[in-house]
Amino acid sequence: MQSVSLATISLVPFLSPKMTTYPARPQDRNAWILARRGQKNRLAPSLPYASLWEEEIGEGGDSVSTATLFLTNRECPYRCLMCDLWQNTLDETVPLGAIPAQIRDALSTLAPARQIKLYNAGSFFDPKAIPPDDYPAIAHEIAGFERVIVECHPAFLGKRTLTFQQMLKGPLEVAMGLETAHPQVLEMLNKRITLDSFRKAAATLAKNSIALRVFILLRPPFLSEEEGLFWAKRSLDFAFECGASVCCVIPVRGGNGAMEQLSAEGVYSPPRIASLEEAVLYGLSLGQGRVFADLWDIERFAETPEDHATLSRLDHLNRTQRIPNT
Repeated sequence: MQSVSLATISLVPFLSPKMTTYPARPQDRNAWILARRGQKNRLAPSLPYASLWEEEIGEGGDSVSTATLFLTNRECPYRCLMCDLWQNTLDETVPLGAIPAQIRDALSTLAPARQIKLYNAGSFFDPKAIPPDDYPAIAHEIAGFERVIVECHPAFLGKRTLTFQQMLKGPLEVAMGLETAHPQVLEMLNKRITLDSFRKAAATLAKNSIALRVFILLRPPFLSEEEGLFWAKRSLDFAFECGASVCCVIPVRGGNGAMEQLSAEGVYSPPRIASLEEAVLYGLSLGQGRVFADLWDIERFAETPEDHATLSRLDHLNRTQRIPNT
């Protein structure tokens, strides 16, 4: 199956949400989102808020053991509409040495792994989240890994990215949230990027031999189920056109206050599990890179026996990256 270029399709008409309180003006959105938040979790700056050991299909099709660390740090400065990661962040930058200590603590509890993901509820190259003076110590702590994966908002890519890359013994991969290729919905998500700025950030990574992993939302607010699936597929097309080697499709969840408000107003509903499977199968059919379904807390979307059967198939797709024969 061939991808569909955004340049060759007509934009799905975007209707102003009916009777929603969500601000039309970008300058008003931060306050609206913040006003609907609950309390943050209490975290210690010296400890990661979570870690896990998992396996992921690598570029060569082999299973790669992975240490995934969720680092505790200052909250991201961007207030994305759908984000709930702020719940596990601090209000201040962590002290120098705290991030390397978090990495040591997490790795001491996990089995050995070949690659490491340093996820941090924000941007790794945000200097107020991860102090750049800690880069050498971080590189030392992760020197034994074959591959290092971090996540970052496109706006924070730059000299610090290249500085950190040069400290590593193996390849660097950066995960970026495209979220959606629907330009109007992307703007409404308050992420403060455009398709053009994402494309330029991806080109910067490619120019410096840094791999790109892309996060894509399935059914963000303001889209119907059918539109959500359509634009998840177009987002996969766009991500691979930008040089992504990995795409992760994430069903949009509630839980941050803002999404509950939009759900009550009729402009957000959780996606169906069947749509997640169709999006992943489409991405794999393109043959341009690996495509994973984000299965964290996925049971909340399962309502029927068929949903649970679909979850089993999605887990199999994640572990094999092979479309079953039909």
